[in-house]
Amino acid sequence: MSPDSRVDASTSASSSTSGWLDPLVREIRDYPRPGVTFRDITPLLGDSAGFARAIDELVDRFVGETVNRVIGIESRGFILGAPVAYRLGAGFVPARKAGKLPWAVVREAYESEYGSEKLELHRDAIHPDERVLVIDDVLATGGTARAAAHLVEALGGVIVGIGVMIELAELDGRSRLTGHRVESLAVY
Repeated sequence: MSPDSRVDASTSASSSTSGWLDPLVREIRDYPRPGVTFRDITPLLGDSAGFARAIDELVDRFVGETVNRVIGIESRGFILGAPVAYRLGAGFVPARKAGKLPWAVVREAYESEYGSEKLELHRDAIHPDERVLVIDDVLATGGTARAAAHLVEALGGVIVGIGVMIELAELDGRSRLTGHRVESLAVY
């Protein structure tokens, strides 16, 4: 898929599966700071049927696409991204916070809902023209997903899409991902 043929994030559809996910996502108000509502997926991760369904639904969104690598964004993106990569027959690449990878890296600074941060990939993690799917647990401001996409593109990779378990619509992260296909299992 050429960069010109990617689906615009503002028109990419999301599923209406939040009904089954709702009882498995804990809402914690004023965490990690006052005014923030945290969506905790640990109940989902602990429910074998729910976890399996979530992985299946993320995979189903990208069946038929050629995916060479799946990037999981630290840390819950690792938990979701690894089984998605396995199911798609792709390699898994961890996108880590600055200073956590032991070899030469590419780095992207970004703003999250919690402040300024940096995301890194190993320089050899993505090869030119490889097709890459980015996976994370939550799409909030879009800063982390956009940083991951920029890193992939800096290494010559092509973003197939960005898949998340939960999208926080009020933070409008989707608008920061224009030009990329965005798939979310639930929108809050």
